[in-house]
Amino acid sequence: MAKHGKRFEEALKLVDRSKQYVPLEAIKLAQDIKPSKFDETLELHLRLGVDPRHADQQVRSVVVLPHGLGKTVRVLVFAEADDARMAIEAGADYVADDAMIARIQGGWTDFDVAMAVPSLMGKVGRLGRILGPRGLMPNPKAGTVARGEDLPRLIQEAKAGRVEFRVDKTANLHIPLGKTSFPTEKLVDNLAAAMEAVKKARPPAAKGTFIRRATLTTTMGPGLRLDVNALSTMEVSL
Repeated sequence: MAKHGKRFEEALKLVDRSKQYVPLEAIKLAQDIKPSKFDETLELHLRLGVDPRHADQQVRSVVVLPHGLGKTVRVLVFAEADDARMAIEAGADYVADDAMIARIQGGWTDFDVAMAVPSLMGKVGRLGRILGPRGLMPNPKAGTVARGEDLPRLIQEAKAGRVEFRVDKTANLHIPLGKTSFPTEKLVDNLAAAMEAVKKARPPAAKGTFIRRATLTTTMGPGLRLDVNALSTMEVSL
């Protein structure tokens, strides 16, 4: 069993492991007990009632967090000509030409979000083995493959706090919600927005209880089990 540091053990003492916390209480507690000195990220982890082995039970979507993630997001766009100029004007950090594609083939992935116009997906597809495992592969279902006129909006959303989420092979979902230094009410809004997006992404083939278990945690902190009913009824106050 992995050993935890003294700060983690002290934080764990303040958590009632038998309790299911309502969202507001859990967020406040997570902010109070975060064990590290750096500004940790608050994270939502969900156990879903789906079987990811079946294509019709995949859960994948995006959410634009109303208060962002509190970090700089580096955006790379696979585009050329007018689309490339549009991407740069909209704030893209990189536009991938052939030279940069070769650089990525060599293992460079120093960016957080990748987008592409449809005409370049043939070239992007050759990068699947590098981008795919890192969650960076542009995908139409995630809204990261778009025509040029849609690029400015998508780039601005990514910079503001657009988060892609996808169920993993163990039926778990992981969504960052922002920094623990955020005002509590902003984290509550981000959590509510994330839950709204998750519920909308429920596949028709999913039967029975969709959200089976929910946990809130910080980057280095202990998990706080959430009351799923209270979590599922949250609404964004904006």
